[in-house]
Amino acid sequence: MNDIVGGNALATAARLGSAALGRIESVAGGGAETRLDRRLLELLATESDAALAMAGEIGAMLKMMVAGRCVIASIHELGIVGVEVSARISFLGEGLVDDGGRIAGFRRGVTRYPLPGTPVHPVSSGDMDAIFAAGDMPHIEIGTVHPTCSTRAALLVDGMLGKHFALLGSTGTGKSTATALILHRICRMAPAAHVVMIDPHGEYAAAFSQVGAAYDVSNLAMPYWLMNFEEHCEVLLTTSGAERQMDADILAKCLLAARQKNKAAESVARITVDSPIPYVLSELTTIISAEMGKLDKASNSAPYLRLKQKIDEVRSDPRYHFMFSGMLVGDSMKSFIKRIFRLPGEGRPISLIDVSGVPSEITSVVVSVLARCVFDYAIWARGTVEHPVLLVCEEAHRYVPSDRSTNNGPVRRILERIAKEGRKYGVSLGLITQRPSDLAEGVLSQCGTIISMRLNNERDQAFVKAAMPEGARGFLDAIPALRNREAIICGEGVPIPIRVAFDDLEEGLRPASNDPVFSELWRRTGNEDTLVEHVIGRWRNQGR
Repeated sequence: MNDIVGGNALATAARLGSAALGRIESVAGGGAETRLDRRLLELLATESDAALAMAGEIGAMLKMMVAGRCVIASIHELGIVGVEVSARISFLGEGLVDDGGRIAGFRRGVTRYPLPGTPVHPVSSGDMDAIFAAGDMPHIEIGTVHPTCSTRAALLVDGMLGKHFALLGSTGTGKSTATALILHRICRMAPAAHVVMIDPHGEYAAAFSQVGAAYDVSNLAMPYWLMNFEEHCEVLLTTSGAERQMDADILAKCLLAARQKNKAAESVARITVDSPIPYVLSELTTIISAEMGKLDKASNSAPYLRLKQKIDEVRSDPRYHFMFSGMLVGDSMKSFIKRIFRLPGEGRPISLIDVSGVPSEITSVVVSVLARCVFDYAIWARGTVEHPVLLVCEEAHRYVPSDRSTNNGPVRRILERIAKEGRKYGVSLGLITQRPSDLAEGVLSQCGTIISMRLNNERDQAFVKAAMPEGARGFLDAIPALRNREAIICGEGVPIPIRVAFDDLEEGLRPASNDPVFSELWRRTGNEDTLVEHVIGRWRNQGR
């Protein structure tokens, strides 16, 4: 009985900070080896304070006093040595301690390392509130910090958007809902924001019906003449090798001539083949025919005929009307930019570009034009008017794959450039993907904040660990063990690496990304003839 009373007294002392859990055994640059009292850990496990109750578990935090400062570390590996528990810890940061023994003024990084023998104490939920407090810095709250149910997890908006971010997670982990949660909180904090989201499956329009403007092939109305020369080549050239170069040379000459025929070109000092000057497709084919007429031999006309045939094909194909319609000849660049970038936002700060109905062969070109418009606008607006834009790419591995042989040159180049240079011009990039190992490594490494949900593939896990900073390695070991709607977050958007349980998102604000319930849907029968006829009608009309 006395042992129990004594043990409880010891647990109380540990909770109040006057008794140590253990001591530092050895110290390295990024962490230390500790020895913890197993009996005391078992006693603390009965505490109502969640942080104290998990003091000896993976991911738990410990503190130690060094030269008047409180150094914070997290446990990432446990073992047993005799009657003691060995724990490897990673240093996270340090803060001052007020008169009441509470942590204050916490910051990332360690200036003074503990010496071997330094006592180690548990961290309470109150300490965690101080560690993760965002203070007066602009932030959004997205959930709670593991293992507590009360400490709020905040993302520092300027830090996260200023240096790009990536949200990673296997299918079914809640990735789309987490994306919607973060964007909803950003829109709530900044109702005059400018957010452009590339939605490859058309699942976010319903989630942002109140705060977003949705565009698809029925109302996008993206002028074809906004394409630069490289994007024109992606759409209009069908050959490869030497023949492709020959076709490209002809297209460049004729395209420049077509742009120069526009009256708007008279006010432009220097027109290039990339200048966003409107031109008429029929005028381009006329110029191609005129150039073909100058040939000495009819046998040399093949490149011209190929170009004319492809232009006629995209003009007549109804799937391309959202971009190549004859109604898009006028100079609508100003209205298009204002509409897509939400200038003004009118209470709807996010544009959702649904590319699910775009023909697959030009999807990458459409994304390329949108991304390039964002970047080019930011470049030419610099020094005059500042309209920072957040560009969010779902299924980012489609557009910036690790395999450079994939034929999506323009979109890859512009997204890589935004990743490297965008922050200088006020363009933030948000990459959402379920296969980080299929994403170009250079692009992921440019993301200052990484939000990693559960990843089932070992190759993906290794890829993310390589991209994470050294101080977060202990947290990354928990990636395979994360539950749905949990994530490890590290980088510029958080004070220190954290494990977060995301908030519940209201039903009406969630994306339409739920998996079909086979056991229920396969019980439904009847009216199949009408349903199939309806589906075939949508299929043939290429529209919903």
